[in-house]
Amino acid sequence: MGSDGELADAGGQRLIDAYRMQMLRKAALLIACIAGIVLVVGLLSVHSYSSISLRESYEVIWNHIAGNEYPRRSDMWWADTYIWNRAMPHALAAIAAGAGLACCGSLMQSLMGNPLADPYSTGISSGAALGAIAAIVMGVSVTTLAGGGTVVNAFLGAMVPAIIIIAISERISMTPATLILIGTALSMFFGSLIAIIMVSTNPESLQEAYLWQVGNMNNIDDFGWDCIPVMLGVTAAGSVVAMLLAGKLNVMSLGDKSAQSLGIDVKRFRTLALTLMALMTAAIVAFVGILGFVGLVCPHIVRLLTGSDNKFVIPISMAVGAFILLITDYVSVVVGSLPIGVVISCIGAPIFFLLIVFSRNSGKGALY
Repeated sequence: MGSDGELADAGGQRLIDAYRMQMLRKAALLIACIAGIVLVVGLLSVHSYSSISLRESYEVIWNHIAGNEYPRRSDMWWADTYIWNRAMPHALAAIAAGAGLACCGSLMQSLMGNPLADPYSTGISSGAALGAIAAIVMGVSVTTLAGGGTVVNAFLGAMVPAIIIIAISERISMTPATLILIGTALSMFFGSLIAIIMVSTNPESLQEAYLWQVGNMNNIDDFGWDCIPVMLGVTAAGSVVAMLLAGKLNVMSLGDKSAQSLGIDVKRFRTLALTLMALMTAAIVAFVGILGFVGLVCPHIVRLLTGSDNKFVIPISMAVGAFILLITDYVSVVVGSLPIGVVISCIGAPIFFLLIVFSRNSGKGALY
């Protein structure tokens, strides 16, 4: 009797130790990402005005937030001007885009129960590309503003496939696989329209359209602070809603039948989640173009290290996505000639490959 009690106590202690270790890993990953974000923001600031040190860049940022001003045209005044008009919009846009896409990736993968699902699985990227390219190449825009026309067209184009899928899913019962197949079909259709437009345009417009497709921060340079409230606002609001839905997403990842048996209206919940994901993704893609791998890879990294509970996966994935896209933006800015979408693909593809190999060898099932 005594030995059974001792074994039970030992087993309980092992469970407690394992739980504490898992929570420690979660906290360590989150803190590491936040520290990395702070570091890269400082590096971007130094790159924007190379006459200051890393410590001085943080001092400039803090003094600006605190409302402290420097003597006009002094060295630190110029540093403040360059950092807050060049580096900080880039940094905040990258943080918002990375966090938002990672949040949407977590939503899609749990909602669809598919490891290859990402924010673009519904054809949003192709719709956005068609809208933007129509503005760039053909001058077809819902607004007369040059840069604004591209952004608004991209947003509206991104919403078209999302609305089609949501409307179809409201009227007929569809499995996650069917939704992804419809998204694939819509992507191919929009892709064909893009090809028709691009083969008949001049080299200058073709280059601009291609740069938008691969993802770049040109709009951030053009709009400056004007685009930041939209990106940060949509990402913040959407992520709060996503985290409130985390418990139901955990149930949805078990499959539609299990979710229904536990009292979830699967059809209505999927429509709500798809609408949320579509709005977040469209608001991001409209400004920075198509940035692959962030929404696909970040949730897998987090699940591999911390488990699959969406209450932790969503916020930690957002931190990982913000850090990865911010450091990618830094590399893109330093190199100068590489769009951010090219850099993120070069980084994301090897990471995804290693994730697949590691998860298969370790048996942890990061990729389901």
